[in-house]
Amino acid sequence: MEDFVIDVLKVSLALFIIVDPLGNVPIFISLTEGMSLEQRRKAFQTATIVSLILLLVFALLGQQILEVFRISPQSFMIAGGLLLLVIAVKLLIFGGWEEKKTLPESIGAVPIATPLLVGPGAITTTIVMLQSSGLLVTLVSVLIIFFTIWLVLRFIERINKFLGITGATVIARIMAIFIAAIAVGFIIDGIKYYFL
Repeated sequence: MEDFVIDVLKVSLALFIIVDPLGNVPIFISLTEGMSLEQRRKAFQTATIVSLILLLVFALLGQQILEVFRISPQSFMIAGGLLLLVIAVKLLIFGGWEEKKTLPESIGAVPIATPLLVGPGAITTTIVMLQSSGLLVTLVSVLIIFFTIWLVLRFIERINKFLGITGATVIARIMAIFIAAIAVGFIIDGIKYYFL
């Protein structure tokens, strides 16, 4: 039981760092600028539901996806690690994503749910964690993360005022360093399989 809790905490932390709901708060606010409070809440509710479904699909079918494309878990770890490293470098250099605004009706699904919440990094992490930690740990971790995301989006106005532009920028950059560290770990674990 203790090992299970530790595994869940490790996977949840990795996913939280990748998804980075706090660092994305200013982006979420700017994307929903001009919306009424009710429209903004609907957009965030849609974002939470769509992103949860997407990540659960990858958590449940990750193994099958790898088998269909004949990709070994170790190869995916290396490729995923490289991808996460690119994302981390982008966050460190540019400070975030550059997404165009879309219609209020669809903004919750695109770009908030994907690619901001569930992008390549989150998908890669979920599939890799599924391989290393198992289905139950991954599913529980995904649910924990999306409960956290729901809380962040529910109280986003207060969080945005509390963090300010500087606070959100600092959090995003720190998270990028953690993403880079996780990415290097994935790459090393994948390479070890082939050379050790």
